[in-house]
Amino acid sequence: MTTQTTSAPPAAEGRRAPRRRQPEAAHAAHGTRPGFLWALPATVFFALFAVVPLIMVAVLSFMSWNGLGSPTFVGTDNWSRILDDPVMIKSIWLTLLLTALGVALQTPLSILLGVWAAGHQRNRAVLSAIYFVPLLLSSTAVSVLWRALLDPNFGIPARMTWLFGDGNLFGKQTTAIGVLAFVSTWQFTPFHTLIYQGAARAVPQVLYQAAAIDGAGRYRQFFHITLPQLRTSVITSMILMIVGGLTTFETVLILTQGGPGSDTTISAYYMYQKAFKGFDFGAGSAIALCLVVAATVVSLVVVRVSGYDKMRSTMEGVS
Repeated sequence: MTTQTTSAPPAAEGRRAPRRRQPEAAHAAHGTRPGFLWALPATVFFALFAVVPLIMVAVLSFMSWNGLGSPTFVGTDNWSRILDDPVMIKSIWLTLLLTALGVALQTPLSILLGVWAAGHQRNRAVLSAIYFVPLLLSSTAVSVLWRALLDPNFGIPARMTWLFGDGNLFGKQTTAIGVLAFVSTWQFTPFHTLIYQGAARAVPQVLYQAAAIDGAGRYRQFFHITLPQLRTSVITSMILMIVGGLTTFETVLILTQGGPGSDTTISAYYMYQKAFKGFDFGAGSAIALCLVVAATVVSLVVVRVSGYDKMRSTMEGVS
């Protein structure tokens, strides 16, 4: 009897051991992390058009220059003059007042309109498109438009003296400041509405569904779910409003030109008067540097007080 034995085939010689794969997470992170070259164009652009001009303004604030010839170093003379100038002190208070009015008016309007625009109401898209028209216009065009509409001789106030009195809204400080606050609100509220609209759409719908099951109505859902979830957007919007309010210029230039007298001369317009009307570019640079420092300090204070710098989550409203 013959028995056949089958032997296993010899192992393939020279076969390479399989390579260990890197963890997918590490590979993905390494493959998607941008290098420094990606940020180089933006860094160069920011340095040329932001950092370098800021340094030049800081240097010029210690110089005396009328726009012709060579600047002369005068030390802190420009700073002493603007700090002792009563018009400058008054312009600071007016700037803070207009900024506070802008935040107080635009924030609630933007939140309400943004939350509404994030819904699915009938004709919502059409009404939102009409409302966002001021956002497409420049500050100069908006100011020229409202200057014509509020003209004391041929505008709306002249036709409605029963409501506006003599019709000259630019002749008194109170009404002139009210016009500036109204025009700024009319123009910039749509921008902040867009911020809140996007944030409101990012709120998880499961939160509203759970609240509805628990018996919470629309108003309770708004105050206990929507508003807390919009926290980071509120802080971002407020910082933009504050910086914009501190640097407002075109609206005052076209609507009131700082008048009546100096009752609406805010700091940015006073800088323009000093530098480009009085040819005192040293004092104008000092005022400009004050505005930069003030906007930076106020923004940092808002971030610190609100706790925005401690938020780590990428989810809206979750710290």
